[in-house]
Amino acid sequence: MHRWSPACKVHAMPIERLREADVMFYSAWDGEHLAAVGALKELGPGRGELKSMRAAPAYRGKGAGETILLHLMAEAESRGMTWLGLETGRPEPFVPARRLYEKHGFAECPAFGDYVSDEFSLCMERAL
Repeated sequence: MHRWSPACKVHAMPIERLREADVMFYSAWDGEHLAAVGALKELGPGRGELKSMRAAPAYRGKGAGETILLHLMAEAESRGMTWLGLETGRPEPFVPARRLYEKHGFAECPAFGDYVSDEFSLCMERAL
């Protein structure tokens, strides 16, 4: 994220935070190769946030990220969540991620939590 984002706009969770009780972290593997990761953070009753979604460079555009996204959405539903939000970037490197989210029903929404929508960041949401 630091490669494409100003430091003040990197909202990726540090590994220690991914281990806390309100976060569920998942990974997709191809044999011994890590293909993609993603996390689901509980925000409160019925609400969750997608965090730390990444596909390894060799697996981008091959369905690894989509597999993690679908798993996180199913997990959110199984936990009784009715709303999912996320924050992503607006610049060109983030277009594939935004298209993936849009494909699965996410749409731009007002900023939530501590996020600020601006020329770099945008928030997206989806009802479950």
